[in-house]
Amino acid sequence: MDVLIILIPASLFLGLLGLAAFYWTLKRGMYDDPEGDSRRILNDEFDDKPKQVDRPANARETGADRGD
Repeated sequence: MDVLIILIPASLFLGLLGLAAFYWTLKRGMYDDPEGDSRRILNDEFDDKPKQVDRPANARETGADRGD
């Protein structure tokens, strides 16, 4: 029963953390357009095969494009 002294506050903390993350996503507007993505995926206008971006050969080796 002593373990409940640790588990109950830990579970309350994690629940409040999840609730805070949910409210944060609401404030950032991540749920403003729920139907837009579902309609865009059915549209033939967008390509299934994205175009490759040409990068210099030395950028791949050194990691310069990642900011390393």
